[in-house]
Amino acid sequence: MHASLPGFRMPDDEQVHHAADAFRMLGDPTRMKIMWALLQGETSVACLAELVGAAPTAVSQHLSKLRLAGIVRGRRQGTYVYYTAADEHVRRLLTEALFHADHDLERDHGPGDDGAAAGNTGIPTSGASPK
Repeated sequence: MHASLPGFRMPDDEQVHHAADAFRMLGDPTRMKIMWALLQGETSVACLAELVGAAPTAVSQHLSKLRLAGIVRGRRQGTYVYYTAADEHVRRLLTEALFHADHDLERDHGPGDDGAAAGNTGIPTSGASPK
């Protein structure tokens, strides 16, 4: 049935596994916050820890996993390492995921219910850039 659809193509196994690995890396709330902060610009572990409300050692462990997955890059300057997002693809993934979450919250709570509805959380609307 699908073979008759023009342009239909299943992704190959390697693509699917690589994409699933990326989603696994981004599937942790702390890592999502770290990535959102890194999409705003380069920063240090100490700054990230403060932004996401986690211990610097925990942030370092998350960054290590994200770096091994190729999602973040580090730049050493003296004794400090400054991290940044590896590319802009993650921005689209996070923006859409957070936009989807806002819509779920709005549906569950209704606009103006408890401040958690779309537009009240600081998450950009679909297609908007967080910068």
